[in-house]
Amino acid sequence: MASKTKNLQFDAKKQLEKVEEQFQTLQILNEEGKVVNESAMPELNDEQLQELMRRMVYTRILDQRSISLNRQGRLGFYAPTAGQEASQLASQFALEKEDFILPGYRDVPQMIWHGLPLSQAFLWSRGHFQGGNIPEGVNVIAPQIIIGAQYIQTAGVALGMKKRGKQSVAVTYTGDGGTSQGDFYEGINFAGAFSAPAIFIVQNNRFAISTPVSKQSAAKTLAQKAVAAGIPGIQVDGMDPLAVYVAVREARERAVNGEGPTLIETLTYRYGPHTMAGDDPTRYRTTDLDNEWEKKDPLVRFRKFLEGKGLWNEEKENEVIEKAKEDIKVAIKQADDTPKQKVTDLISIMHEEMPYNLKEQYEIYKAKESK
Repeated sequence: MASKTKNLQFDAKKQLEKVEEQFQTLQILNEEGKVVNESAMPELNDEQLQELMRRMVYTRILDQRSISLNRQGRLGFYAPTAGQEASQLASQFALEKEDFILPGYRDVPQMIWHGLPLSQAFLWSRGHFQGGNIPEGVNVIAPQIIIGAQYIQTAGVALGMKKRGKQSVAVTYTGDGGTSQGDFYEGINFAGAFSAPAIFIVQNNRFAISTPVSKQSAAKTLAQKAVAAGIPGIQVDGMDPLAVYVAVREARERAVNGEGPTLIETLTYRYGPHTMAGDDPTRYRTTDLDNEWEKKDPLVRFRKFLEGKGLWNEEKENEVIEKAKEDIKVAIKQADDTPKQKVTDLISIMHEEMPYNLKEQYEIYKAKESK
């Protein structure tokens, strides 16, 4: 009996190793901007490559300015994005306008490039209800604050798309910490069971606030968690915009062709704190680790690649930087000029038909506001 148990344990270990061997990291550009996987190169023309770089540079400036605005008290909640531009923007770049994005709280850049006005993004940060008043035709919802909850919502949205026969997908994001939540497993399992057109992206930036990924899971990769749900999973170099684009684009094609959802793990890094709400990354990250990942900066890598093709230069980059600064200046003024929200505003938009208890509260606050 003891010998049989020993053999079963050995088989289980081999089985796990066999699973993990399937998840090799997809990379197209190395840290020097050199193509190392020519066969995987996406079919992007010169204008599309330049546009992707423009968005990445613009978003880096937006991040810098948002941090400054937060410190000035002109923004509320803010989660820095520097370092994750390839993961965020190349994934959105692979989508179509009709696709639906269900973001986490660090994923505001994807919402903006999917059509959300910048001024509304600022209002959302301030907690203003107009920030969540998504314009018609912009297929996003307000960022989810509850970790991992958007995975369940995405499964539902994707199933709705399938039932309506739409040729579109629902895309969501979470961090490595989100994979430790039950909602993560429920979402990918439900979508897999119903072959829903969903793309689940895990942006593995190494730390769920302050907990390293090695202490969150014994799994060698987070992509292999797809196996339990019976769906494809892939691990991608999240600092490589071309690799991210290819992974998401192929996942989208499978989804709209009725082949179900995909789980994509992007290996990335956030250079700043988890949020601007008092987090100090020096308490859980070393300078050596920060330096190691700064060498992998997605903007530096993609810039070298484009410069080598004669598609990018300092003049082009400066134009983008100035455009971003001007847009941000205009958008923050628009946010400043938006009338301050009142309690009655919030009560009036909570339900299509206001329940009696809220009607009572509405009248109380209405009377106070009229004084």
